[in-house]
Amino acid sequence: MDHRPPVSDTARGGPARAPRRAAGSAALLLALAVLAAACTAGTGGVEGKPGASGLRDPYFPKLGNGGYDVTHYDLTLDVDPDEQTLRGTAVITARATQDLSSFNLDLAGLSVDSATVEGRPAAVNRAGNELTLRTDAKVEDRLQRGETFRTVIRYSGSPRTIKDADGSEEGWLPTDDGAVALGEPTGSMAWFPGNHHPSDKASYDLEVTVPKGLTAVSNGVQAGPPTTAGDRTTYRWHTAEPMASYLATLAVGRFTTRTSTMAGGITVFTAVDPRSAKASARTLARLPEVVAWEAEHFGPYPFSATGAIVDREGDSGYALETQNRPFFPGPPSMELLVHEMAHQWFGDSVTPASWRDMWLNEGLATYAEWLWEEDEEGTPAQESFDAAYEDEDNWAFPPADPPSAADISEQPVYGRGAMVIHKIREEIDDDEEFFALLAGWAKAHRHGTVSTADFTAYVEEEMGEDLSELWETWLYGEDRPAADG
Repeated sequence: MDHRPPVSDTARGGPARAPRRAAGSAALLLALAVLAAACTAGTGGVEGKPGASGLRDPYFPKLGNGGYDVTHYDLTLDVDPDEQTLRGTAVITARATQDLSSFNLDLAGLSVDSATVEGRPAAVNRAGNELTLRTDAKVEDRLQRGETFRTVIRYSGSPRTIKDADGSEEGWLPTDDGAVALGEPTGSMAWFPGNHHPSDKASYDLEVTVPKGLTAVSNGVQAGPPTTAGDRTTYRWHTAEPMASYLATLAVGRFTTRTSTMAGGITVFTAVDPRSAKASARTLARLPEVVAWEAEHFGPYPFSATGAIVDREGDSGYALETQNRPFFPGPPSMELLVHEMAHQWFGDSVTPASWRDMWLNEGLATYAEWLWEEDEEGTPAQESFDAAYEDEDNWAFPPADPPSAADISEQPVYGRGAMVIHKIREEIDDDEEFFALLAGWAKAHRHGTVSTADFTAYVEEEMGEDLSELWETWLYGEDRPAADG
């Protein structure tokens, strides 16, 4: 196209014809606008931008990735516990939330063998735990805002154990007969690539092949019986309800498994290391009772499956509310079982929007313990509140504002978080209304993500009161107030 301006009639010595020239210019501008719109619409390529390499979480700013939302993970893993290695294929289905020229995935340590987007090879650049994928022009129209696309990553290596800021370990934890994968807050990137921030939840399918004689346990329900070929056995698990990646788990080892069905058709699946079986039996037998009791207080159980994974004592240092099936590093106490099962409502179904909102998980789960002690042991929740109030450790910082990443699992998040819930109960002064408030919260945000601001706004709206003083004193206050303040 020749972009030189036309010679005017005035220059050629004829009469001026400005209106005609203006019309010609308008036509040219209109044609250029149509062409630009066509390009933007994808008929001539995407004017996309790179997706953000992190979601600016207050404590983990590089965790997660912008520009897309994962809807499903389909993971195929082959695990060698003796060598502590795995080979994996991750098929990630996602929806673009902006026009993308490239996007990132979180993956720690493992080597990427190949990557495709919509079946076309993608260029992969690696910087630390960040994978940047760039595609060619033939698939750019699939990376427009609102479009769904599929990424396939083939990877392998020795999964890492990741040390948290507080010194605890997560990620891939070797055991004496296999391994367990625990993800809170950043550990899931140690065993599969993804968008590893709690605000991005997805459904999951997991197929795991392990040496014959070992069991592979994950979230959700079994998608058919295990199959054995030669000296290898394959297990398949399906999680239909949305799950944050930090709640995904995989336990490989020698387990005694049991499957049953409780009221409401909920599948109960337990996997117990034989060395912990006897000491766990009495507590695990009450698991359906605990789920039913919590449903009375918090509303219907939010998932189609429940259960527990109990490893040998000493293989890992802490319990975790992995979705559908909490993990225990040895035989659990009743209080610990109540706590981790309460997380199925508060943390798993209703998930924090950022790690600053951790108290919504732990404060409510701790208060569930107080309620259990009140109902089952005759210890009023007020006595538990008084004990927490006297504990100096609960006053190190406000529960809704931990000073650093090392503090998000410290005592104020649990104990003082539970005190906030008790103060709401006191303010309502009617247990029926209080439990309706908790059940309504779980129902309103079922399978969603929430912030502290969402919670305080919800409570004030339901109660019809301004609770600014309560929040300022118990949730955000630096100093210990009077106990009846």
